[in-house]
Amino acid sequence: MSLSVPDICDQFIDEIVVFDPVFRDFGARRKFSGEIVTIRCFEDNSLVGETVRTPGQGRVIVVDGGGSLRRALLGDLLAAAAAKNGWEGLVINGAVRDVEILETIDLGVKALGACPVKTDKRGEGQLDVSLRFAGAQLDSGQYLYADANGVVVARRELGVDF
Repeated sequence: MSLSVPDICDQFIDEIVVFDPVFRDFGARRKFSGEIVTIRCFEDNSLVGETVRTPGQGRVIVVDGGGSLRRALLGDLLAAAAAKNGWEGLVINGAVRDVEILETIDLGVKALGACPVKTDKRGEGQLDVSLRFAGAQLDSGQYLYADANGVVVARRELGVDF
């Protein structure tokens, strides 16, 4: 039997950080986990687009969009590319769009909300940088575990059946 995020909290509370409960589920996959790749961008998803087109190898993209709900950092085309390339999911401190289609793509997607407006493409953003949002400090190489109960991050792979 696989564990849930509450089970991980019960067993590893001293090794994890629990995200503030601010995210909504948008993808078809409600439970996902993997090694983190971080991105910082603001109302420009150029780097998100580049990253989802690379081999995901079961990893999770964590995007700090500054909490902006004025532009969507992920839509159906980028989500489909992420799923096709083996990414487990994305956690976005910002907005997504095409929510009816996101629900059909086998990908975990958590975000603050939805916005129908696409981003500007200015080629901006930073990859593999330290992020801080939702009460958590996040770095590439950490491990994220997410389900309907919430999101937690650990410095190491916890070696559990999730």
